[in-house]
This record gives sequence, C-alpha cells and structure tokens, in this order.
Amino acid sequence: MNRKKKINQTLIAKDKRKKAKLNGRPASGYVSKAERERLAQIAANSTDNDANSDLNATSAPITTA
Repeated sequence: MNRKKKINQTLIAKDKRKKAKLNGRPASGYVSKAERERLAQIAANSTDNDANSDLNATSAPITTA
C-alpha cells in the first residue's frame, strides 16, 4: 500500500507541475486600493483627453486671411 501511495503521489505531483507550466502564471491577484484609485484617475484623464482631441479633430481649421 505504501509503495502504491508514493508512486501515485509522485505521478500526481508531476502532472500538477506540468499543468502549472502550461497555464503560466495567473494575473496579478491583488491590487491595492491606492493603486486602483490611481489607475481609475489615469483612465478618467485619458478619456477626457480623448474627448477633447475628438472635438479638435472634427472642428474646421481656422485660417487667417
């Protein structure tokens, strides 16, 4: 019984390592509250800049005569 258990454990461990290698590392598990706020602020600033650039791109260029 002991020999079967040990063989089974080694095979399970080997399989587990193989699956972990194929799946790669998971995405970052934890993002601090401060980091989430900083990312939200950056996203808000970029959307404001995109909206302003869209308005500038659609307006006709001003020419002086």
